[in-house]
Amino acid sequence: MKKEIHPKEYRLVVFKDISVDYAFLTRSAVQTKETIKWTDGKEYPLVKLEISHMSHPYYTGKMKLIDTAGRVDKFKSRAAKSTAAKKKDKDA
Repeated sequence: MKKEIHPKEYRLVVFKDISVDYAFLTRSAVQTKETIKWTDGKEYPLVKLEISHMSHPYYTGKMKLIDTAGRVDKFKSRAAKSTAAKKKDKDA
């Protein structure tokens, strides 16, 4: 194994899912400047997450409905305006 390519500091780190305010403590070599006081009273490095198993739709079973019909209607409206403008330019 090559020397000096692996992280030197492997320690306990708190990962916090900010979307559902869920945190868990695990070991990691990730570098961070923020810290948080954990339930045991000790202070640990903090990594903020956008998505974890507590908020991801695949794991929670709660799929978000996207308004695709509204998007299609908006696109058709813009396309019609663009086509009308081009036709007007040709006629002029």
